[in-house]
Amino acid sequence: MITVMGATGNTGRKITELLLEAGEEVRALGRSPEKLAELDALGAETVAGDVRDADYLASTFAGADAVYTLSALDPTLPDYHADQDRRGEAIASAVRESGVRHVVALSAIGGELTSGNGFIASLHRQERRLRELDGVNLMILRPGAFFEGFYAALETIRHEGVVADSVAPEAKVPMIATADIAAVAAAALRERDWSGAVVRELLGPRDLSYTEVTAAIGATIGQPDLQYVQLPDDELVAILTEAAGFSPDFAALFVEFNQALSEGRLHSLEGRNESNTTPTEFEEFAAELAHAYAATV
Repeated sequence: MITVMGATGNTGRKITELLLEAGEEVRALGRSPEKLAELDALGAETVAGDVRDADYLASTFAGADAVYTLSALDPTLPDYHADQDRRGEAIASAVRESGVRHVVALSAIGGELTSGNGFIASLHRQERRLRELDGVNLMILRPGAFFEGFYAALETIRHEGVVADSVAPEAKVPMIATADIAAVAAAALRERDWSGAVVRELLGPRDLSYTEVTAAIGATIGQPDLQYVQLPDDELVAILTEAAGFSPDFAALFVEFNQALSEGRLHSLEGRNESNTTPTEFEEFAAELAHAYAATV
């Protein structure tokens, strides 16, 4: 049995599907029984609950050969890090109480930094909590920025005719498709062929600038002249809080994260190699963006 947290999310759903296809027994966790029903139909055991509840998590981790853990990002929270710490403590407690011995934990590039990395700082603290657990074989996944984050740009393209953010236009950023993260995580959960605590960076096929990403999106949606516009930090905060529903706290963390990207502080520590370079090109993923864009115009 393998337990997957966040089984209806970007990485968790793909991991669950890959494990089921491989014939594994999967216990899929999530908040929504309705969304989990789709995975139940595929053959997963599904259990809905609150990830802040350590007893709920311990009961779902119990008997598992391995567990995939993450803490979902919620930009509406008034104190993001406090909530993330609460979730992280519940996860660590559940691992300890359940006796599970192999854990694959989703973190991010920049997870080694204690501060100055925006919302990633809470992932640093979670890495530390999990490392302190006795007898647990821990694999920390540190992927780059998700390609899927650019779904949010489609509305701006539709209404403003540009891609807009506060990241410096030519800053090179490691970016990755969540399907590639899922493939690595699913293999690790099945094979369980490591011991102790290890970090696995996942960098996508190449670092990309927001200018390059915008050009790829434009080419795919039939707007070859699509431009990227760098917004001032205060303007982005205003947009995020007034139009996107972000809390002021998370909007500030998001801008700090973007500053770290712009300044090159969120980067690979080991350099690119065969192990951390994943196959899906952004140009391939852009076809999915184009399909979503066409469905809304």
